[in-house]
Amino acid sequence: MPTKSEAALPGARAIARHVRVSPMKARRVVNLVRGLPAREALTVLQFAPQSASEPVYKVLASAIANAENNERLDPDSLLVAECYVDEGPTLKRFRPRAQGRAYRIRKRTSHITIVVESVPAAQARAAKAGVAKATKAAKAVTPETDEGDEVESRPAKKAAAKKAPAKKAEPAKKADAEQADAEEGTE
Repeated sequence: MPTKSEAALPGARAIARHVRVSPMKARRVVNLVRGLPAREALTVLQFAPQSASEPVYKVLASAIANAENNERLDPDSLLVAECYVDEGPTLKRFRPRAQGRAYRIRKRTSHITIVVESVPAAQARAAKAGVAKATKAAKAVTPETDEGDEVESRPAKKAAAKKAPAKKAEPAKKADAEQADAEEGTE
């Protein structure tokens, strides 16, 4: 791990230890904000529905305050560089069950670490644009078949137009068959 003198960008960190939320639930929230600008990450956490978003929000706010007060960095130029959740000690409890048995209850804890780094405003905007482009690219990916060939994507109107004549052709065949039956009946 690089020391502070080797780090290319100035930054600060905050750690919350022994937080009473399971690491898996906290990692789910932390993954939402990794790589985002700090102010935007706070907004995302503020409106995230997960219960683990509250302690993660507090840790991020603490990291921003550390960068601002201890390192004298501009809070608007901060980017969430690293964020990870480690497993803390597990509290073991027992719950009485039927016929004198006892079931173990595991109350898991976690250590939440967030590192923010100061980047120039242009790079912060580029990082934000990169996140937007990545989400657009993920939505625009076309499905693939089992053989690996790409499926042709056509507009919905053309697909509907091609299906429409096929439906019209069937009634025409029925009409021809009815005419033939009528002609046979008249003879």
